[in-house]
Amino acid sequence: MSETQRALVVDDIPSNRLIAEAMIKQLGWSVLLAADGREALRVLESNVLDLVLLDISMPGMSGMEVCQKIRENRALVDLPVIAYTAHAQPEDRRSFIASGFNDVLIKPVSRDTLANAVAAVMQHHK
Repeated sequence: MSETQRALVVDDIPSNRLIAEAMIKQLGWSVLLAADGREALRVLESNVLDLVLLDISMPGMSGMEVCQKIRENRALVDLPVIAYTAHAQPEDRRSFIASGFNDVLIKPVSRDTLANAVAAVMQHHK
């Protein structure tokens, strides 16, 4: 792949956005950031992206709602979306996958865990 892959990191907590951004950049990706769900949808409308790392618990529009809007958009329906959340219960994971997320990462996330999840999601996306 000669073109750099592009990810969107969506999290209402600035430090979480910066940590995720740094880890994804270490994997060789370029990164766009959004502080909430509405901003994420605006970024998705005006950019071609390869992956979304999406926080679940955000004010205004939750990550679940954002993922639902992504899946309803024919142009974005196949876009890989990874939930990035502190919700660690097994039933939460099942619910996130059932609602359209491709994978779930539990905060705090290590670079290796993120790298493995991204690789797995992108492999299935091809």
